[in-house]
Amino acid sequence: MNSKHVAFDDLDRKIVAALIANARTSFAEIGAAIGLSATAVKRRADRLRENDVITGYTATVRPAALGWSTEAFVEVYCDGAAPPRRLAEVVRNHPEITSAMTVTGGADALLHVRATDVGHFEEVLERIRAEPFIRKTISYMVLSHLLPDSAEAGAREAAPDDAANLH
Repeated sequence: MNSKHVAFDDLDRKIVAALIANARTSFAEIGAAIGLSATAVKRRADRLRENDVITGYTATVRPAALGWSTEAFVEVYCDGAAPPRRLAEVVRNHPEITSAMTVTGGADALLHVRATDVGHFEEVLERIRAEPFIRKTISYMVLSHLLPDSAEAGAREAAPDDAANLH
């Protein structure tokens, strides 16, 4: 990762906002919205990629459409000081874990888990708990999303306000 400071102006912010709202927006469309040529937008987007501001382009899917209707967050408590790289190895072995991070507070890590149903979630939890250095877990089932237009909720598009901020 590039650690130097990257010059980032208002046009760059608008380009990033447009790509967050819809990564398939053409450089010509973005340019028309912000007053640049498609070539200038591409040059800026390439620079943003080279400097690790833009790290990739992705499709956002609705998890329920793929059969993932159960969602939970799991606090993980480890015996001793489990190094983050060891936790990372473990979570990579569970495709149901959609994100994982080390955290401050009592827990050592927080996992975001998606499963087909409660039984599947229980099976995933049992596999996580089987790791020799995991002392305990505490789970929180997601009942509803308070921000249903967020990518975390599985929104297909960004919230309407994101695209409106281009102009």
